[in-house]
Amino acid sequence: MTTLVSPSRKSNIARYIIIGLIAGIALGFTLNEQYLVGENERLAALDVAISEVEAQSHEASDEAVIADLAARRRGLGEERNAVLAERERKVEPFALLADIFLRLIKMIVAPLVFSTLVVGVARLGDIRSVGRIGGRTLLWFIGSSLMSLVLGMVLVNVLEPGVAMQLPLPDQAEDTGIVSVGLSLKTFLYHVFPASVIDAMAKNEILQIVVFSLFFGVATAAIGEPGKIVIKAMDAVAHVILQVTTYVMYLAPIAVFGAMTAIIAKQGLGILGVYSILIGEFYLGLLILWILLAVAGYFIIGGKVVELIRRIREPILLAFSTSSSEAAFPKTMEELRRFGCNDRVVSFVLPLGYSFNLDGSMMYMTFASLFIAQSYGIELSLTTQITMLLVLMVTSKGIAGVPRASLVVIAGTLATFDIPEAGLALLLGIDPLLDMGRSATNVVGNSVATAVVSKWEEKPELGVAAATP
Repeated sequence: MTTLVSPSRKSNIARYIIIGLIAGIALGFTLNEQYLVGENERLAALDVAISEVEAQSHEASDEAVIADLAARRRGLGEERNAVLAERERKVEPFALLADIFLRLIKMIVAPLVFSTLVVGVARLGDIRSVGRIGGRTLLWFIGSSLMSLVLGMVLVNVLEPGVAMQLPLPDQAEDTGIVSVGLSLKTFLYHVFPASVIDAMAKNEILQIVVFSLFFGVATAAIGEPGKIVIKAMDAVAHVILQVTTYVMYLAPIAVFGAMTAIIAKQGLGILGVYSILIGEFYLGLLILWILLAVAGYFIIGGKVVELIRRIREPILLAFSTSSSEAAFPKTMEELRRFGCNDRVVSFVLPLGYSFNLDGSMMYMTFASLFIAQSYGIELSLTTQITMLLVLMVTSKGIAGVPRASLVVIAGTLATFDIPEAGLALLLGIDPLLDMGRSATNVVGNSVATAVVSKWEEKPELGVAAATP
């Protein structure tokens, strides 16, 4: 596939993204200290008042007093929501910059996944090739997912970031704003198999698009000569979409600037101090996960894994800045092809990875779930923790690569194991900061997986830019 962006222009985009990141942090800090100081001080005061009311509620025994405290809690909550809405309104112009960019990226993802996966599957030739590569791909995905989940479980048990919180059990009726997902087999299967491919594309249901694309690609290969016309057309569509991606990527530095300005303006740099232990330990876990992924990749592709990480630094930075691994999908695909991965394997493995192999999100799920349990002093046996790990292994498949998607799965898991869902409120303030790291890690995990499967299948000279056909 032809290169769409020159190396010099690509490095310029990466440079501008870094500039946008730094400028966004600086402006966000200024806005937090001056423009939003009133709202932030009011929110801090309301949080203190709410905590005091909740403490009094736990100690009270008279029903009339409890009812009065509950009414005061609701009133304070409504006032807090009003202040939050006002703060959101003030930073909305900056948040819109990131939102528009993410909408443009989502506009690209569905047709890109469909066209590239159909071409990739059809060019594999037959169902045996699809099964062979699919089996190898899922084997790697399952292994890396288990490694990520286990690492999160081990770290949170060793480091115990939630023990210092020592919080009382919250009101079960407390609303976190996160809707939990059902864990039934029916819900899971409905999430996998599309009733309408148009609806799946409209909602960017990547897993459903993948399922339809697999059927379409196998059928295209099966009809022989007429299928070659479809393959050629789909290949042209993929090239067009990648060219559209090039245009959209010019907006990436502006989007990064807007996203960082909005986050820091609302949360301030102080949030890093309040939760510094949790944030530091989680990012330490991500660093360990990166090393483990690189070591695992080293055994397959050798020292070229270092070159792979170097090549995908721009998609990593983009995913980190926007808190969305989806935003980096088109650029990751382009860089993997430049690295030397086989086109067919890239078109097949990478879209699957966005449904089955979100390593950063997987580690976060066990880390966050057990952190919340520790914060409330809830002891979970090793057997229960392993059961939770297996539940997350299943329910996380098909999770969207967009902000807060992990929290939705965690909410459902907490309810299953009788851990208060209201504990998610502990993470909502810093979740954007944690989401940045896990989104970047998702890009690393999927890139390593694609390179490994490409080496297994085709044994190309990875690390050397693929020749233009």
